[in-house]
Amino acid sequence: MSYLKYANTELYVENVSVNAIAKQYGTPCYVYSRAAIEDNWRSFENAFTKHAHLICYAVKANSNLGILNLFARNGAGFDIVSQGELERVLIAGGDPQKIIFSGVGKKSTEIARALDVDIFCFNVESESELERIQKIAAEKNKIARIALRINPNIDAKTHPYIATGLNENKFGIAIKEILRLARQIQTMPHLQLIGIGSHIGSQLTEVAPFLEAAVCLTEIASQFAKEGINLQTINIGGGLGITYQNETPPSIDKYITTICNQLAQSPYKIIIEPGRAMIGNAGILLTRVEYIKPTEKKNFAIVDAGMNDLIRPSLYHAWHDIILGTLHPGKDSKTYDIVGPVCESADFLGVERDLPLQVNDILAICSVGAYGFSMSSNYNSRPRAAEVLVDDDKIYLLRERESLQDLFKLEKMILQ
Repeated sequence: MSYLKYANTELYVENVSVNAIAKQYGTPCYVYSRAAIEDNWRSFENAFTKHAHLICYAVKANSNLGILNLFARNGAGFDIVSQGELERVLIAGGDPQKIIFSGVGKKSTEIARALDVDIFCFNVESESELERIQKIAAEKNKIARIALRINPNIDAKTHPYIATGLNENKFGIAIKEILRLARQIQTMPHLQLIGIGSHIGSQLTEVAPFLEAAVCLTEIASQFAKEGINLQTINIGGGLGITYQNETPPSIDKYITTICNQLAQSPYKIIIEPGRAMIGNAGILLTRVEYIKPTEKKNFAIVDAGMNDLIRPSLYHAWHDIILGTLHPGKDSKTYDIVGPVCESADFLGVERDLPLQVNDILAICSVGAYGFSMSSNYNSRPRAAEVLVDDDKIYLLRERESLQDLFKLEKMILQ
């Protein structure tokens, strides 16, 4: 992560000290690097060279309005999974004609709103969803553009909670049903079938599953063409992994080149939906060491960020690098479990980390730009963290820290 560096003994994000950020905005605090985000965007965009394409940032990875606006200004499309994400993208300046609505459980109100703003396409995941979109589009006298999401039964070799392309997963339509549904769409006057796609999982570290999915999709597209069903797009989904610890995912260039080579002779626009690969390694979480607690079995460093701020270690047993905001030359390291204040034994950010810690140290939890803040909560009635963006030597507040009053403002007491 080139945007993180030490100058003397202090850790910097681009050209701003993390200690200065912690002093100004408090902890816990999410910090994102504009340079890292835009470098990732350019890597995706440049890798496509001449092939027609649309890069739709997966909003679920990080839905902060400032982040979405940054992508919108760079020309990105957006992959959404709820009306809330749709409204965020619109507020942030996203182009409705570059929005794709994914997800297995779209409500009628969500479909209606998406039709009203004329989004580019719905990724459809079931026959009953097709029927619902047809009904709502007919009521509005609109044509809904449709892409069928296929479940190709491909093992993405990732954590089972984030695998989405196997038969036992809830996502997508079985291959054996696709041609029948494509024919059915031709009889539905308010639907227009424009594409097919798949999304086989997240945090993939090999290129082979992507290639297998691309081959599957091109074969289905060819079968459609023989039936006179001509498509415009093939959606490869997202899922490219990042390095958290020892993973060696393919480069963005290799990932895109592999897909483009498979589709080189096809007339279809390629759609991809990166999230984690776009922003995961562009963010850190700052937290302060409150207490050092040695016990007979372990040394604990108790910090002010907990599983409500970053749930990935508890939920997935995910590993995040943890580094010091200020180095302590000459101070001996000890092995610590880095734990939070939440009343759960699962409340840990890192286990068995060798660090020379002392009380009041600022720690940086790395690679949290994706699925960090977006999965955070108010568990234990803890206000959610602030979010800031660093741009060279400037700091921009993207989200204020929640106040205690924010925790209560939607609640009512019933008094007898």
